[in-house]
Amino acid sequence: MTVPADAGVASLPTGVELAFETYGEPSRRPLLLIMGLGGPGLWWSNELCADLAGRGFYVIRYDNRDIGRSTYFEQHRVPRRRIAQAFLGRRRGLPYTLAEMADDACGLLDHLGVRQAHVCGASMGGMIAQTMAIAHPARVRSLVSMMATTGRRNVGWQDPRLLSLLFRRPQHSREDYVANSGRVWGALSSPQFTEDTALLEQRARETWDRGVDAAGAMRQLVAVVTQPDRTEALRSLRIPVLVIHGSRDRMVHPSGGRATARAVPGAELMVIPGMGHDLPTQLHGVFADAIQRTADRAGVRSAREAQQVEQRAR
Repeated sequence: MTVPADAGVASLPTGVELAFETYGEPSRRPLLLIMGLGGPGLWWSNELCADLAGRGFYVIRYDNRDIGRSTYFEQHRVPRRRIAQAFLGRRRGLPYTLAEMADDACGLLDHLGVRQAHVCGASMGGMIAQTMAIAHPARVRSLVSMMATTGRRNVGWQDPRLLSLLFRRPQHSREDYVANSGRVWGALSSPQFTEDTALLEQRARETWDRGVDAAGAMRQLVAVVTQPDRTEALRSLRIPVLVIHGSRDRMVHPSGGRATARAVPGAELMVIPGMGHDLPTQLHGVFADAIQRTADRAGVRSAREAQQVEQRAR
């Protein structure tokens, strides 16, 4: 079994602690992977991370706040009426925002001594990655936004039939969590790329053991549904950007990915037929190729800019 090269906990100046794992040599190109709602870093599979490390990346995956072994904001209760208000756009009294979660990501890079990184985020992680590139442009060399949206309400909507899955009662045992995960991924997974049931059950068991909290997932959800519209801010990005979306995504409609690609100058859009709201094992090679290609574009851009500076100096 492939295992991380290193693991630890980063204590940030804000008091937040982030559990992280790395693959590959620190001297290689840093690649920060940001996971989505209710998912710890291990949802970026060991095999995918090892593949990326083998391609010359120093891969960093971590648990967002309120999941896994990172800090939980238990002092912030989110009653159901507050969640309903968040869906309606009320932003007062938030536990935290996507901007703060993007600051967490920068704090982790500081802890690891990384000045700039290639950044890839999935779902909520893609929204965090976009926010990070906007708010901290000097920290992001390239961006891959997967299964995400711009924050504009008329794109990237969710199939309303999924709401009952998000608001199910908390699971109080490992067995209940595994069973509920099966129902969730049955609704979200890619119709054209069937995942092995045993693999999904094993991931659910590992997720439970690492740490899950239904209240924490609700706090993350509030941050997602109250995110600002980033469309205009995305137009300011001047880095290589790739947007990946599944054509059969029910959690974030493909219009969210298309809107993201339209907003960013020169962005590449990859809509994968038959892909839902997951990272199918069969597509790991496609994802790794795409991430590498986007990072390579940043290298070409840097070399071109250096050449231009040298020419001007003459």
